[in-house]
Amino acid sequence: MNENVYQHFRPNERNYIEVVQGQIRQVLDEYRPVLTNFLNPRERYILETLVNPYDELKLLHNGGNADPEMARSLIYPSYYQPTIGDFELAAFEINYPSKFAELHHSTIMGALLHNGLERSAFGDIIGSEDGTWQFVTTKVMADYLLNTMEYIGKTKVRFNQIALQDLRSAGDDWVTAETTVSSLRLDNVVANGYNISRTHAKELVEAGQVRVNWTEILRPDFVLAVNDMLSVRRFGRLKLVAENGLTKKDKWRITLSVITK
Repeated sequence: MNENVYQHFRPNERNYIEVVQGQIRQVLDEYRPVLTNFLNPRERYILETLVNPYDELKLLHNGGNADPEMARSLIYPSYYQPTIGDFELAAFEINYPSKFAELHHSTIMGALLHNGLERSAFGDIIGSEDGTWQFVTTKVMADYLLNTMEYIGKTKVRFNQIALQDLRSAGDDWVTAETTVSSLRLDNVVANGYNISRTHAKELVEAGQVRVNWTEILRPDFVLAVNDMLSVRRFGRLKLVAENGLTKKDKWRITLSVITK
C-alpha cells in the first residue's frame, strides 16, 4: 500500500493502519473473509477508507443492535454472501438484585476491563429505564464470562445469554447540529458542544475528564477528526460526524452529535 496513505491520518494511528493493511492483504491473498475485533467509529472510518479503493472487496459492520457505537467488521471478497453468524457475536443480559443495588455503564465497563477483557473484546453496554443492562461480546469470550465473573463492583450478578434479536437498541437521544468552530482542537469542540467557556473545557481536558475514542487525552490542543467519539465526565458524549469545509472567515463548518447528561 502507498506510503502516502499515512499522511491522511494521525501519527498515533499508524499501528492500527498497519493492522488493517495486513487484514486487507489476508483477504486478497487467501480469498476469504476476515473478521475484526470490536471497533469504535473512528477505527471503522479508517477501515472503510482503506478498503474502499478495492473493487474486489466489500465491508460490513455489525454490533448486534441498531446503530451501534462499537461493532465488529467483516472484510470479504465480493463473491461472498455474509450472514449474521460470520460476526461471532454473543449477547447477555445482566441479572442482579435491582431492588437493592444499582449498576451504571461505567461500573459495568470497569468490571469487564478489570476481569481481563480488552475494550476491543466487547461492544455496546445498553441500559434501560427499568434498570436492566445488556451488552455484546465475542463468542470466544462468552464461556469465559459465564465461568469467571460473579460480581460487578460489590454486586452479585449472573449473566444470562440472550438471542441477538432480543438485544435492545442503544436508544440514546443524540442531538445533531451544524455549527462552526475556529479550530478542531479538543477544548474548542468540547466548549462548543456543551456551550461552556474555552477555559472550562481546557480545565476538563487537563484534569483527565475527557476521553477520545475511550482513551484519556490530556492535551487541549489535540486535533479531532471525523468520527471521533468523545466522553466528557458529568456532561455527556460528543461525536464529530463531519467536517464541512471552511467559511469565508476560515472557520470550520462541522456536524456534531451530542448527548447531554
